[in-house]
Order: sequence, then structure tokens, then C-alpha cells
Amino acid sequence: MLSSSSTTVKNLPLKRRLCFLLKLVCFVSSVLIFCEFLIYYVVIFQCRWPNVKGGAHMSEKETSASVLKAIILADTHLLGEIKGHWLDKLRREWQMERSFQTALWLLQPDIVFILGDVFDEGKWSSPQAWADDVRRFQKMFKHSVFTELVVIAGNHDIGFHYEMTTYKVNRFEKVFNFTSGNFVLVNSVAMEGDGCAVCRTSEAKLVALSHKLNCSQQKPNHSKRRCNDVEKLPASEPILLQHYPLYRKSDAECTGEDSAPPEEKSIPFKEKYDVLSQEASQKLLWWFQPRLILSGHTHSACEVLHAGKIPEISVPSFSWRNRNNPSFIMGSITPTDFSLQKCFLPFESRVFTIYCAAGALLVILVLAHVQLLTPPFYFAQRLISKHKAV
Repeated sequence: MLSSSSTTVKNLPLKRRLCFLLKLVCFVSSVLIFCEFLIYYVVIFQCRWPNVKGGAHMSEKETSASVLKAIILADTHLLGEIKGHWLDKLRREWQMERSFQTALWLLQPDIVFILGDVFDEGKWSSPQAWADDVRRFQKMFKHSVFTELVVIAGNHDIGFHYEMTTYKVNRFEKVFNFTSGNFVLVNSVAMEGDGCAVCRTSEAKLVALSHKLNCSQQKPNHSKRRCNDVEKLPASEPILLQHYPLYRKSDAECTGEDSAPPEEKSIPFKEKYDVLSQEASQKLLWWFQPRLILSGHTHSACEVLHAGKIPEISVPSFSWRNRNNPSFIMGSITPTDFSLQKCFLPFESRVFTIYCAAGALLVILVLAHVQLLTPPFYFAQRLISKHKAV
């Protein structure tokens, strides 16, 4: 009888230790689940599709049916085998994958646009490295058959103009191929204007598409005779999608919490490197007279007006690697109108703060358990006991 009681007393500390260890595991697991999964739902759940008005002749029901829900993001920069550290890849690619998959599940868009620089090393990737990068991209950005994914070429995908080759462009277009009359996809890297083979081909396609759109819209400068044998496209002003922004001097006029840092805003942009040249910009505006332009490349947000009436939105980077507060654009688009809304992703600094706070609390709990740190409750209890004794 005495022996049994002694065994029970000896087992008590072991049970307490196991119970404490189980609590620690539950605490750590809860923090991990929140920071790596749930936080994306908490943040993106707050985003709402913007409302858009239909034409005067359209009822509310017809307007709702005609609205195309589009998500626009930019500059994912999936790291390659040359410069990419495995930990950086794991952390940032997980963040983008969770952000994208959560947005798809919560928002259910009809179409998603990625405005270039999908890869970080596409400009010099070997065939095997390219295949590996594409496989990782398709895993991260997998989507249902009800959502279309459209990707535009950026300078990191096919190289800057002096690095760009027909092979790289064809390799990219073989994986990411899309055409539509409502959206004009511009290979802005090929808008150099120097008559290179890729540039000539790209410009010829844009001129032909411009002619079709102008005929479809029955523009005054296009006679019926010139449009007789032209394939008709939807008769609405197009939306331009490209990687490089149209020409602007700098980001000095850009505002918002996700615009460029103050010390970078006044730095002049270099034509054909940071932005398109003035000549190329004027060509695109003249050819298409778009109602909206969406671009990436700068990794920061900006909104400018061209010719006093055509808005251009520069979409910030989608990756923690390029900014602490990544985001994407939600667009409700009809043949005659559009409305845009920005949706922020979890801030990397906030996730880091949660981990630091959880780590500090974990250390305090462990020290208190092994009695290296007196818990506040017991400390107060001892003070009260001493006061009563006096």
C-alpha cells in the first residue's frame, strides 16, 4: 500500500512535465497555423469587389451578369537556381502561394493577370532551369478551370532588350499564351523602337490589332472600305496590360502607403529601362486610345493620368521579397466601365512581430516552469504572506 502511494507521488512530476510539454506544442502549433495559414484568410477576407455602373439601358441584373471580375498582380520574381537561396525561396514563395490560393478561394475571380517578372532569372535560365521554374510556378499559381490565368512578359522573364532573343520570347509564349479583344497585352520589352527582329514582329502585331479595334469601334479615321475584310472585335475601348509603365519623369507625384519610399521618389526614371520611351508611349496611346493602363516593374504603387484623361495604375509587387506590404488590384470590368480596389496582403513585419512576441512568451513560460523565473501570481502571493506575517 505504501509502495503504491510512493509510486504515484513519483509519477506526478512526470505527468506535469508531459502536460506542460503538450501545452507548449499546442501553443507553438497554434502560432504556426495562424501565421502561415489563417492570417491570409483574416486579411484577404476584408477585401470586397468594387461596384461598377452599367450603361443607362442596362438593368442592375444585366450589369451584374456582364461584370468581369479580375485580379491583377505583378512582379512575383520566383527565384532561380543561380541567385536564389533555399530559405528565401521557401519563405517568399510560400507567402505568395498562400496569398494567391486564399484570394482565389475567397474572391473567386473570373480572370487573373500577372504583369510580368514572374521569374527572377528567366533572362538567363538554361532549358532545365526554365522547366523547373515553370513547374514551381504552376504549383504555386494553380487554379480551377473557372478562372483564367494570363501572364505578360517582363524583363526578368525574357531579358532586357539587349538580352532578349526570339528563342526566349517563344519559350515564354509557349507556356503563357493568351489573346483577347478587350485586353491588349503588350510586350513592353520589345518597344525599343530600334527595328530589331522581335521589335518589328511585336509592333506589327500591335498595329494590326489596333486596326481591328478601330474598325470594330467605327472610328472616324477608319473608312468602311478599309474595314470591310477586317475581323470584328468587341466594340469597347481596350485596357492595356504591360510590364513597363508608360513614360513618366519619376514617382515624385505618386502617393499612398505603398508608393515608393520618399528618398526614391525624386530619382529620375531612365527611358527604356525604368519606363517606356516617350516615343513608344505616344505610339501605344495613339494606336489604342485605351480607357485604362495597368503596369508593373517599379514594385511600388502609382496612379497617373496620360493626356489628361487616360489613367495608368502601376501595381506593386506581390512578394515580400520586394516590399513589406504587398498587394494586388481587384477590378470589376464591363464593356463600358471599370472600377478598381486595392487588396493588401499580410505585412511581413507584422508576421515577424507575432513570431517574436510568441517566442518571448514561450521563453517566459519555460523559465517559469523550471522555476528560474517566478511567475507573477506566486510572487504576489509571497508578498501577501510576508505582509500578513508582519
